[in-house]
Amino acid sequence: MKKKKEIIDSDAMGRAITRIAHEILEKNKGTEDLVLIGIRTRGVPLAERLAAKIEEIENVEIETGILDITLYRDDLSTIAYQPIVHRTEIPFDITGKKVVLVDDVLYTGRTVRAALDALIDLGRPKQIQLAIMIDRGHRELPIRADFVGKNLPTAKNEVVDVNFKEIDGKDLVLLLEKNKS
Repeated sequence: MKKKKEIIDSDAMGRAITRIAHEILEKNKGTEDLVLIGIRTRGVPLAERLAAKIEEIENVEIETGILDITLYRDDLSTIAYQPIVHRTEIPFDITGKKVVLVDDVLYTGRTVRAALDALIDLGRPKQIQLAIMIDRGHRELPIRADFVGKNLPTAKNEVVDVNFKEIDGKDLVLLLEKNKS
């Protein structure tokens, strides 16, 4: 894949996280019964940063969790013979909570559908909302984000690469182009 364009740098990512944190607080009228759950892998650092920003704003610690959706994917048989399953780490009951599900990119909606199935198996939240860093369009399911860092219309031959310092060593969002075969 070749780099086509830098979409978001470190400063812009910080501003987007601050804005999303404020929007979450506004929509939920504060932090009561609010929890954030990051979809593994890159939804996790985003959820943790949002929680830290909300704590900075409201001086209230927000519980965060990690959701692994591997076994809930509808393309499981096509991605690997023996997929690597990681642990879901949600050390609190989600029943009756306002859950903000967090991921890096919203594309077809299939990852979010799998995450919803996984969450419902863990309890009955009062409400589930979705926070995304990049919404790139091309939905295949009727799913939309409640909180979006940036809407980025893309072509099908493009890939959005979200990088977080915690995983990738830098904060950056790139638009890549698939090599023509």
